[in-house]
Amino acid sequence: MFNKLLYFKEILKKILLILSLQLLCNCSGSKNSLEPNNQNIKYLITEGKNLWEQRADSNAMARAEYLISLAYKERTEDFELASLIGEMKYTRAYFLEKDPIKRDSLFYIGNKICRESVFNDPEFSSIFNKTKGDSTTKLFASINKAPKTVVPRLYWWAVNLLHYLNNRPIIDRLNQRELLEVIMNRVLALEPSFHFSGPYRFFGSLYTRIPGLNLNQSETYFNQSLTANPEFLGNTVLMAEFYYQKAGDREKFHKILNNVLKTNLTENPELITYNLFYQSRAEELLENESSLFE
Repeated sequence: MFNKLLYFKEILKKILLILSLQLLCNCSGSKNSLEPNNQNIKYLITEGKNLWEQRADSNAMARAEYLISLAYKERTEDFELASLIGEMKYTRAYFLEKDPIKRDSLFYIGNKICRESVFNDPEFSSIFNKTKGDSTTKLFASINKAPKTVVPRLYWWAVNLLHYLNNRPIIDRLNQRELLEVIMNRVLALEPSFHFSGPYRFFGSLYTRIPGLNLNQSETYFNQSLTANPEFLGNTVLMAEFYYQKAGDREKFHKILNNVLKTNLTENPELITYNLFYQSRAEELLENESSLFE
């Protein structure tokens, strides 16, 4: 009962904060009205990030996502918030959401926010406007020249888009293949270690979803991610989910996912939250093993 009271008090506190923020946003643009508004937005960001660090608790994750999204509505020029929302949408969709329609919606929103943030970036926008050609030519050329500051948003744009396309018709994946490759090749060129070898993990997944490609390419990329960051369980879990399932290698699929479940997470305390999620994903994949290899 005491815990419930504390929980409802916390919810009430957030509601009052949100109401105050909305009231302040509707005020006139005087200096006096802007100062407390900025203070409240700063509080939303700080509190949201603190809750994100506790995202192993689904309630904390939901509250973090809500608070950061509120702050981003007022500060769309804050590119760090855009990439954080992209990561939040991916995390909730991939690990927690069971409804396929809602899951795809989250991936789509994560992709959209990061994409729009890239286009709104002054450096990227300047490159894009100076580039000649049709819209596609300009886009690809601009991404190939994108500065390193854009890397987090490029990464979460591509990752969310790839997962959104997973359940779309094959023609949709084929139509978006070049865009996905251009985006992640830029990330790979600028910061190959981003998000624990994320670009290698991405290409390992992508090349199982495009018909006609040599599946060995997928294995090569996943092995690169594992060599660089074996402690990050996402590299192992995604290799099982995408590569070993596609290759029909049930024995290795089963073996490496069981090894994930046996991993002592305390050996890498800085990765505990991520690895907890991936252990949960490994357990879910093993529970569905029979249907995945029908």
